Amino acid sequence: MENKEALSTLNEIKEMMEKSSRFQSISGWSIVVVGLLASVVSAAAWLLLLPHADMAWLPACCSGLLINSPWRSSIAILVALLLLVVSFSTVAALSLGKMKRQKGAVRFDPSLRRCLIHFCVPMLAGGLLCLAMLQQGHYGLTSTFMLVFYGLALINCSHYTHSSIAALGYVQLVLGVVDCFVVSHAILFWWLGFGLMHVVYGFYFIAKYERQKGL
Repeated sequence: MENKEALSTLNEIKEMMEKSSRFQSISGWSIVVVGLLASVVSAAAWLLLLPHADMAWLPACCSGLLINSPWRSSIAILVALLLLVVSFSTVAALSLGKMKRQKGAVRFDPSLRRCLIHFCVPMLAGGLLCLAMLQQGHYGLTSTFMLVFYGLALINCSHYTHSSIAALGYVQLVLGVVDCFVVSHAILFWWLGFGLMHVVYGFYFIAKYERQKGL
């Protein structure tokens, strides 16, 4: 009996140490919002950047947004940067609000710093690579690199936050690899990865981590 109690105590201590070394304040609703934002951007890109049989419904001022136009790469870069800023701001605001409810104050503790560093390094490398490809006119594999590096960033930071985030990262990796073998469906894979998968995982995250704890 004493051995069982000692083992139980050790397991509890181990669990507490693991929780203290991981950032636990990610908001599930922020993940859902990011997916919805990405879905809206994907729909807009499909309408404005892809050639359709009949584009007469577009106003004259939007004709420069069509594929192969000189504005295409500039619009793609600006939209991607805007989505990144809005998404990061949404995740930060909702997650910090959750941290304040949990701990009574916002604290940039070592677990949060480690999580951010291990997420941002692959994202920065991938972002610079995609920017270089767009500037040189190599559009074909841009969505692939976005998905792959984002997946690597999620897997990398999952060691310092909820481990299930790694599953979302592996899904992004698979979509990115498949995307590089499929021609002319970049926006579809971009939506599947950044849009649909975020919404699905966000609701899973809410059900598993937040509803059970009343957060």
